[in-house]
Amino acid sequence: MEHKFDASGKILGRLATEIAGILMDKNTPSFAPNKMPKNTAAVVNTDNIVVTGKKLKNKMYYRHSGYIGNLKTSRLEEEMKKDSRRVLYKAVWNMLPKNKLRKLRMKNLKLYKRDK
Repeated sequence: MEHKFDASGKILGRLATEIAGILMDKNTPSFAPNKMPKNTAAVVNTDNIVVTGKKLKNKMYYRHSGYIGNLKTSRLEEEMKKDSRRVLYKAVWNMLPKNKLRKLRMKNLKLYKRDK
């Protein structure tokens, strides 16, 4: 079953939790944490996601190459300018259970910058 979301004016975290619940199939009576559901989620207008407070300036994203002293940081504002889909992807990724099904569930998430 495909679920469609319009991210215009939606708060990042609340939208991510809703999508994570759909990808885990928690909205059905046949929910089982060890089963891979057939649900897909399509999100449009990811450029129009809203964050509350001063998160655009203060929230940091970190990545590390594995080499000593090579920790890279970027603000949420910079990440949104580069690619807003990546921000929502990371939010949903971190809300799913950390097990072998996480990668498979994330394949059912489709993100678009504009209406399709």
